[in-house]
Amino acid sequence: MTPLSSESLYPPPGFFLLGDGGYPCLQHPVTIMTPYRQPVAGQVQARFNKHHAKARSIIERCFGMLKTRWRAIFLRALEIRPLFASKVISACCILHNLCLLTGDILEEDVEEEDEEHQGNVPDQGDQELSGIHLRARLAAQVFAPGELPAFLREH
Repeated sequence: MTPLSSESLYPPPGFFLLGDGGYPCLQHPVTIMTPYRQPVAGQVQARFNKHHAKARSIIERCFGMLKTRWRAIFLRALEIRPLFASKVISACCILHNLCLLTGDILEEDVEEEDEEHQGNVPDQGDQELSGIHLRARLAAQVFAPGELPAFLREH
């Protein structure tokens, strides 16, 4: 485990990572929000899943653009020490943004959504680790908010 996750440095408080159904919904040591399993139990869960899918599709398109631009790096195993993997990925993101600023825009490869992992990992029942209650509160806020937070209005 890295210091980022073991010391709860990332994601910052109030933020979370989005994962597909292949990951457990967790609050600790790293907050990971996953969609509800199908069939959903109502409109609240269905709307949460819809917003979750829209946000994840934006992330998947970003990964697609990086994989298209840096095909030689990302379409095979990185042959570096794991400690440097995040630095290679960060450098590719910075260079990609510089390419975009100069007008070098690529169309990303269209890939099928990876649905094979949906529902394969059971939710964690341990209250200490599970993100189930956090996901339920977030889903309720998405379904019937007084005022949508700025990050949800985008989706």
